[in-house]
Amino acid sequence: MGRILLAEDDDSVRAFVRRALEMDGHDVVEACDGAEAAEILVGDARFDLILSDIQMPVMDGIALALTVARDHAGIPLVLMTGYAHQRERAHGLDEIVCDVVQKPFTLAEIRERVALALKAAA
Repeated sequence: MGRILLAEDDDSVRAFVRRALEMDGHDVVEACDGAEAAEILVGDARFDLILSDIQMPVMDGIALALTVARDHAGIPLVLMTGYAHQRERAHGLDEIVCDVVQKPFTLAEIRERVALALKAAA
């Protein structure tokens, strides 16, 4: 399965998503915000997918997407958001972002969206 970098500032959402992805055999590396995710990528960019919340402190998901596009082109990125206006911010990033998942989502939905993104990137 895939190696996924998960950037999410909400502990309970991050744990829920991690468990969902691990159910499908993915290796999940966690970051509590975009800045921590970017630091992880500097040391190890061997990820099959980055799954990130849009609204986070320090560095949000949009800034992380732009950093990934600049420094780690080729790693697919899926964003998550609970805010409609944040989803609109991602529309200009169609070449960088594979998908935007609306919160709240179900366990099955996040698993399916990640599987689709990984399949499209393969």
